[in-house]
Amino acid sequence: MESVKKILQGAVELAFESAGYEKELGKVTISNRPDLCDYQSNGALIGAKKYQKNPIELAEDVQKYLEGDKALSVPLFSKVEVVKPGFLNMTLSPAFLAKYCSLMAEDEKNGLDPKEGQKVLVDYGGANVAKPLHVGHLRSASIGEALKRLAIRMGNEAVGDVHLGDFGLQMGLIIGELEERGELEKDFTIGELEEIYPMASAKAKEKNPDGSLKNEEYANRAKDITVRLQKGEEKYKKVWEKIMKVSIADLKKNYDALDVHFEIWKGESDAEPYFPRLIEILEEKGLSYRSNGALVVDIAEPEDKKELPPCMILKSDGASLYATSDLGTIMDREKLYPQNWYLYVADSRQELHYTSFFRVGRKAELLPKETKLTFMGFGTMNGKDGKPFKTRDGGVLRLEKLIDEIRDSVLSRMEEGKDTGLTSEERQETAKVIALAALKYGDLSNQITKDYIFDLEKFSAFEGNTGPYILYTIVRIASILRKYAEANGESSADTATWIKNYGKNYKIQSDEEPSLLALQKQIIVFADEMNDAWKELAPHKICGYIYALANSFNAFYHNVKILGEENKEKQKNYIAHLALTWRILTDAIHVLGFSAPEKM
Repeated sequence: MESVKKILQGAVELAFESAGYEKELGKVTISNRPDLCDYQSNGALIGAKKYQKNPIELAEDVQKYLEGDKALSVPLFSKVEVVKPGFLNMTLSPAFLAKYCSLMAEDEKNGLDPKEGQKVLVDYGGANVAKPLHVGHLRSASIGEALKRLAIRMGNEAVGDVHLGDFGLQMGLIIGELEERGELEKDFTIGELEEIYPMASAKAKEKNPDGSLKNEEYANRAKDITVRLQKGEEKYKKVWEKIMKVSIADLKKNYDALDVHFEIWKGESDAEPYFPRLIEILEEKGLSYRSNGALVVDIAEPEDKKELPPCMILKSDGASLYATSDLGTIMDREKLYPQNWYLYVADSRQELHYTSFFRVGRKAELLPKETKLTFMGFGTMNGKDGKPFKTRDGGVLRLEKLIDEIRDSVLSRMEEGKDTGLTSEERQETAKVIALAALKYGDLSNQITKDYIFDLEKFSAFEGNTGPYILYTIVRIASILRKYAEANGESSADTATWIKNYGKNYKIQSDEEPSLLALQKQIIVFADEMNDAWKELAPHKICGYIYALANSFNAFYHNVKILGEENKEKQKNYIAHLALTWRILTDAIHVLGFSAPEKM
């Protein structure tokens, strides 16, 4: 169905055109003064100069065509006013609000059923094997998963690729240490690998008082093993395969705990077979040259505002780099599952890297011109001190530990609340669900590109702009629907089933109760808000929308006695609105990557 923004835009454009002015002047925006009107147009102010006319008079010309206008066979506006210096203020009619909400309720997609049809691959995750996920992986995982789900919700085919760091120096360090211990043939655990890497890394970096490497031979051997592994030496490849098997099993367990799921489990190593052909292409096209023994490609363009260094493809010793891997990955993807759009989610501090290999990929024609390459850089998750989030002793916090801390915080708050009838085991499971919502919503409610402060106490609160508050609202609605169903002899095993079996029989009707009108005004913009979030790749807009929707519902709940309403038809109308609000909220949080319990 057509979005509210399109309906309004069309009506106002037609009014301008009918009044003898350019229809392009009929731009409509949501009013920043909802106490005065719902929507505004400043087209008269813009057109006044061109048409040499007083903006008030111009707006009054347009007003005549808007008053009495209809949409969906009912009056579109209850009031259209012209205010100084020439704004058109428009208030939607109760009849239109109810009609639009009823159409949303009849639509299984809640009024949002786009069919964009793009093929989108989201590259996120970026975890290194043989190392645990830590807080630095949270943003990539939560943002990437949300964008992938949003892409699907907007009618696209979308897949996620974890793109593992599985072929870099960390492998040379781990294998080198295992070799030194005589344990290349050993079957090891993820715990042992997690102990080996930081120890080997520290040993390779340790320095003498004069600044020279204390264990230079050890460090060089790790680099040599890395190169030999990348060239396919069988001895090291077998060890690498064992490391991969153990690591991926652990990563899948941890990503599952985050409700983050990848359709493609590939890594840097999968790009390695394409390196020879990549080098040939760069040479054939005259793009590459040697600089101090390294193979590089110039990426600078005349319009660049700052100087950009050449992109290094191979080191002087023949070793590949991240750029080599990412270019080989493009070739792999284009061969096996070509997309219309490759969307990369990573730390914004890596912008130069993405700019570099994007430009090389374009110059080398590794993908069609029309295929989009987008880098979505995210800001840093910081502690209350404004610095990257750390443990109390200054170390990097494991993501698993962070989830446990949030779960414990949520459980503590649940223990302080009223008895919900949950068993101890159910409270533990519910706390996990709420903790995940707290973590993801706390991350996603911030604009992707900006740094933010991670505040455990704030994010796990059941009040304010938090995940637990959104879930509490959903659970409150579910509770009311269950009680209503029980009072009317209807089965209420779970909310979704009740809405499917019974809720469809409760029709939305027009009602001029102010708090219900305010709720309707939030409900009807669902499609517009989701469209804007997708257009701008901005999950925080979805968070902002459902927070406003939850607030409108709770204001309605506190203002109206839903279950105590004696007029049964009016009560049915309230219940129909609750069912639609529940559907929209659960639809939105699914896109954000978390779910709601039935009780909490």
